[in-house]
Amino acid sequence: MMKLKIIGTLLITLNLIWFHKVNMLIRILLTGIFHWLWSWWSPMSISLLRVAEKKILSCLKTAYRGCYVDIGPIVGSADKIWTIALNEESPKTPLVLLHGLGSGVALWCLNLDALAAERPVYAIDLLGFGRSSRPVFSSDPLEAEKQLVKAVEEWRKEMQIKKFILLGHSMGGFLAASYAIEYPERVNHLILADPWGFPERPKDVVLKQNIPFVVRAIAYVMQPFNPFWAIRAAGPWGQALIERMRPDLVRKFSPVLEDPSVVSQYIFQCNAQSPTGEGAFHTMMSGMGWAKNPMLKRIHLLNTTVPITLLYGGRSWIDNSAGEKIRDRRSGYVNVQMISGAGHHVYADKSDVFNRYVNEACIMFDKVGTTEKRDSLGVDSD
Repeated sequence: MMKLKIIGTLLITLNLIWFHKVNMLIRILLTGIFHWLWSWWSPMSISLLRVAEKKILSCLKTAYRGCYVDIGPIVGSADKIWTIALNEESPKTPLVLLHGLGSGVALWCLNLDALAAERPVYAIDLLGFGRSSRPVFSSDPLEAEKQLVKAVEEWRKEMQIKKFILLGHSMGGFLAASYAIEYPERVNHLILADPWGFPERPKDVVLKQNIPFVVRAIAYVMQPFNPFWAIRAAGPWGQALIERMRPDLVRKFSPVLEDPSVVSQYIFQCNAQSPTGEGAFHTMMSGMGWAKNPMLKRIHLLNTTVPITLLYGGRSWIDNSAGEKIRDRRSGYVNVQMISGAGHHVYADKSDVFNRYVNEACIMFDKVGTTEKRDSLGVDSD
């Protein structure tokens, strides 16, 4: 009887071990199949993003250097900021460029030669975007904003730049203003290109804009989703979706690129990766057009010694009335310029005019002696 019990226990144990192993094998197999299907469905690739960036930047006449700047555990355990640098030898005040939502350093390609002709220029992929690290940000809007701003400051420290001219487009303009409020001693001149998130959201926005019920219903259902979820959901057709929905983005760069479709590939690869920066934007936004913590309510906190230049596109969807309100409320220097014929992507729509305004703003408050860095940085093979 005892032997039968022992044999029975052994059989049960062997069956359990066999079942556990088979279960593990099935799970590994299913996981592998899922990852294979997902890699086919969503063809995101860091290497393809790098290749697309290089193809776009090949139009530059000015030599540039690309490197990852290690900023440490700002949000993740070891965050890195992808940086391209031009004309680093110049002793003039550096110009730092912050891109807008869903973008990256390559889309400044129409501006870099002109802006770097007389001074150092640094364009960075904001943390959570482009080729930079993609840590998960706070779900609190102010904290997420602070994390993004802190990443820029840590980048500055690592680059050992004492003071610079800061230019931000759209979401980058919002973050540039937030940075200037937090670190005014570091900003020689704040240049905001069609900045997002400045005016407060009108309480009667639905009535004012006469938005149809169906559109409002769809917008309500889509609230939990990140802005570019459809690009990722489209999988292998994501790039084609960009080309179909925004053919104007490709056309903007056709004068300098042999194959303008590389722009849609670049935008797709920027946004097909883990959308942590996009998630931070989603946390900060109140509808695509407004911020939960609008900058216009805080701009008075900016030291009046920091001059501001605002460049708006005449055809942009951004509310440009914020520029006049800032000028009315500040005692410091505020210059508001409207670029006729330009849309929200003012830097690309009218690049010549945009470059001229930016260079004029840089020269107006230029100072020498802020490029005392030159630490050896880990240079990418680019």
